[in-house]
Amino acid sequence: MKYLRLLLFPFSLIYGLVVVIRNWCYDTGVFESHEFNAPIISIGNLAVGGAGKSPMTEYLINLFKNDHKLATLSRGYGRHTKGYLTASATATATTIGDEPAQFKQKFPDITVAVCEKRVDGIKQLLPNHDLIILDDAYQHRAVKPGLSILLFDYNHLDQPQLVLPAGNLREPFSGRWRADVLIVSKCPQTLTTSEQDSLISLLRPMGYQQVFFTSISYQSLQDMSGNIVNEIIDNDTTVFLLTGIANADPLVQQLKKQTAKLVHHNYPDHHQFTLKNITKLADEFNACSSQKKLIITTEKDAQRLGKQELLPLVNQLPVLVLPIGTGFLNNAQQQFDQLVRNYVTEHTKHNPIH
Repeated sequence: MKYLRLLLFPFSLIYGLVVVIRNWCYDTGVFESHEFNAPIISIGNLAVGGAGKSPMTEYLINLFKNDHKLATLSRGYGRHTKGYLTASATATATTIGDEPAQFKQKFPDITVAVCEKRVDGIKQLLPNHDLIILDDAYQHRAVKPGLSILLFDYNHLDQPQLVLPAGNLREPFSGRWRADVLIVSKCPQTLTTSEQDSLISLLRPMGYQQVFFTSISYQSLQDMSGNIVNEIIDNDTTVFLLTGIANADPLVQQLKKQTAKLVHHNYPDHHQFTLKNITKLADEFNACSSQKKLIITTEKDAQRLGKQELLPLVNQLPVLVLPIGTGFLNNAQQQFDQLVRNYVTEHTKHNPIH
């Protein structure tokens, strides 16, 4: 695979050149980039796959949901619908995408919207909202957010930063300079000061960019309805892990700390689970002779298990969900909170909703 990617390097040069020209067109005004008279926070990353965007979005929702009329706006990747939609209480991954469905399930009182054209989505939301959080929108240059948060997966930051298809970047590494805040996510909690300095050297932040380090904060196990369950995983437990996310390695390592009996059903990011997939899982689970066994999946994957054709089988299985959150290293949570609060406060002074 490594050598195949090297063969693709000439195509990366072409792709990178196209992206650079596109960004130049937005930077110079050849293409229009819309600004709005309201706080717009964008969360994104440079690489394909997960860097912790959803947990960061949820962190910001928790930070502002009690004081602002906020909305999240996503593209709605993987949905079977088109155009602008707001999530109802019965929204599913099929109608709005797995991550927006997750947001709506966890935060039923906020507005969760999807739209391929973020400018159109923002225009729809602004009359009734005073804060909009854009999920996975860093490359959506048609919108110029007021605060841009860019995440980097700690596990991949020291690898060659090549654009697609030879590498994993959606745009050249230099694109990080558009961001206001840089976050190295999924760090080990034991990350030393010297290791942090090395990562900062790799990022080479500009004077206007603040750098934060975060780790994955694993929460209590829940059932499919979001209710906390009292389930202890130990060496006698056989765990069947079902994932369709970009990088399941941190989750695998976390579970291996608790049990060596781990059976991983691993699928690509945003994989639409089929009846064949779940039947295979059920057959292996039922054939397992362990007296103590369970099935664990992620919050995002749980949304895609809610398809009508899967539910009869899924409901027969003891599927538990392991939620994750965001934890700040260096006691920097207050500093980060104050930074984003200051931005939002400054840009809501003249908002007509207030």
